[in-house]
Amino acid sequence: MANPAADAHVARLCPACGLCCDSTLFADVELRLADDPQKLAKQGLTLSPKGRGKLAFAQPCPAFDGQLCGIYADRPVRCRQFHCGLLQRVEAKKMTPAAALKIIATAKKQAGEVRRLLVLLGQKDERRALTHRYAEAMSAPLDLANPEQAELHGTLMLRVSDLMHLLQRHFLQ
Repeated sequence: MANPAADAHVARLCPACGLCCDSTLFADVELRLADDPQKLAKQGLTLSPKGRGKLAFAQPCPAFDGQLCGIYADRPVRCRQFHCGLLQRVEAKKMTPAAALKIIATAKKQAGEVRRLLVLLGQKDERRALTHRYAEAMSAPLDLANPEQAELHGTLMLRVSDLMHLLQRHFLQ
């Protein structure tokens, strides 16, 4: 059954956020039994095997335009069911939409800083999940004779820690 108040919160908060679609929160999305893999593939999602016969598509989602989902009416079950902790608190009236929008702005700013640092460390492929880019950057050999590179690595670690703390506290509960 439709809930107009919940729909209004989704319409206000989700286009301002998109962290569940842009790879900030998730590296991939597993399909559920009710999903139609052929239909989703025709809509532009590249499906890959993931574990025991499961399929998933990588984040960032190719159907996400930076604000809206291009396949919203036909999006996967997992996407339909996900309501981040922030949205849940607004729906439960434990937080105002204005306060949620401020947290979203902070999270997006922090994620943007992580992405900027990743580019400086050579991780320029925005089509790859943020966590995968971070893991690759941190696994690269560190040249301690290059103080700028060492400082970038340290700054990246701190910024990712800050971002993860914020995401855990507000979005992944």
